[in-house]
Amino acid sequence: MSSEHALDEGKAIPSLVPARMDRLPWTRFHWMIVVGLGVSWILDGLEIQLVSLVGNVLKEAETLALSTSQVGLMASIYLAGEVVGALVFGRLTDRLGRRSLFIVTLLVYLIASGLAGLSWDIYSLLVFRFIAGMGIGGEYAAINSAIDELIPSRYRGRVDIGVNGTYWGGALIGSAVGLVFLNENIIPIEWGWRLCFLIGPVMGLIIIYLRRHIPESPRWLMTHGRVEEAERTVDEIEETVRRQGGELREVSDDEAIALVDYPPVTYREIARVMLRDYRSRSFLGFSMMVTQAFLYNAIFFTYALVLKAYFGLNDSSIALYFFPFAIGNLAGPLLLGHFFDTIGRRKMILGTYSISAVVLFITALLFNAGSLNAASLTGLWCVVFFFASAGASSAYLTVSEIFPIELRGQAISFFFAISQLTGGVVAPFLFASLIGEGDNPARGPLTVGYIIGAAIMLAGGAIAWFFGVDAEGQSLENIAKPLSARESAGSTRAQGARPRLPSTDAQGRRITPVKPEADQGTPPTNPKITAWAHS
Repeated sequence: MSSEHALDEGKAIPSLVPARMDRLPWTRFHWMIVVGLGVSWILDGLEIQLVSLVGNVLKEAETLALSTSQVGLMASIYLAGEVVGALVFGRLTDRLGRRSLFIVTLLVYLIASGLAGLSWDIYSLLVFRFIAGMGIGGEYAAINSAIDELIPSRYRGRVDIGVNGTYWGGALIGSAVGLVFLNENIIPIEWGWRLCFLIGPVMGLIIIYLRRHIPESPRWLMTHGRVEEAERTVDEIEETVRRQGGELREVSDDEAIALVDYPPVTYREIARVMLRDYRSRSFLGFSMMVTQAFLYNAIFFTYALVLKAYFGLNDSSIALYFFPFAIGNLAGPLLLGHFFDTIGRRKMILGTYSISAVVLFITALLFNAGSLNAASLTGLWCVVFFFASAGASSAYLTVSEIFPIELRGQAISFFFAISQLTGGVVAPFLFASLIGEGDNPARGPLTVGYIIGAAIMLAGGAIAWFFGVDAEGQSLENIAKPLSARESAGSTRAQGARPRLPSTDAQGRRITPVKPEADQGTPPTNPKITAWAHS
């Protein structure tokens, strides 16, 4: 396809790309997108779970003979890689395109994770784990952007939430693989841990074939001056949908969006858009991501310690308790995702966050009273995270759809990095320190921690109710107008009746209104459009 820019400086032309993409019926084409792109979360869950299982094995003399602190460092370095990868590849996916990056990030993960299985010492292992983390972190930014932009608006909520929830499907696969590969009676200990690191790459090799057939986001092409290429891509998608039995309604000219050529967005402009023009939405994204990450990591990374310290379970028994916990996390997004499109974003976010908070509060009181055993505590955790998992997935959905397309990948990466650093560093350390010592540890400190976690989730739900955006069924361009659009950002609850226009004066690049087409001797495409172009 041609990559030439179709827009002349200062001239706006209309595009029906968003309307044509949003009116598509669901077909096998969309399932290909879900499977081909959604595997990222499965791979992340697989990686996290396998590494947690491999840690103890790597302390053995027959393997790498790591110390306990080195095992912990291996997990931390993977997290650091995710943060760096999200920030680096999030920037690149906004500049170079979704398709280029979701191929590159998967290759980075495949190669690095496979090499980790060939590690010869702690240092080589840390390097490979960091790079693998970068690949997965980059996947979060590129994939969330691509899914939102390729899936029709009426299905976007349930698809995004369901795909994010499949992280726990990966964790279940990791646990099952660990039971076989890390069993010395089946596979020698010096080979089992290496094979664990190859499971993800084998899955990825299968998926990368599907990704070769997924097109570039027409929305990204449209907003980066490549309007003719975007139209051709939609033509091809529509032809595929027709061959698969889909019926397409006609789109009218008044559904068009007018665009001008727009320079690459700078860091300074990103700061202005997020901290000034969309500051309440930034507060919304920050609150949702941090609150869900705090609760998740606080309980997930300490549940084994709790079962062992307070109920005397051994390591092999604890592993079995993980399966119902993970199933509850997986079922929530898959069963509740539909309602985020039908009942609505704000109502469902408030509901999932609040119900999980109330059940966790009840769990804390019963735990403190000594009324629970290991099975009943795990059962209550399953209920908590059935709702919390859907809420957590909705946080990723929210930050991926409430900012302009030109910086969507970077917005996702920014909030992902914040949630990983706060939830992945602060919460596990805090809750681990609340677990008592000895044969009969005190329950009071951990009870207080659970109550704090419940309060934080309740606050996150309330913030989403008051600052959230009713994005269900809406085109992404109606939720947040592209910076390259001639139309100003639409009114939303989050921005008030007259939201501030997107910032356009980064590093001296002043963009001023052009004259309406009517003033230039041609009829206006849309009389409500406010034009923006280079001066």
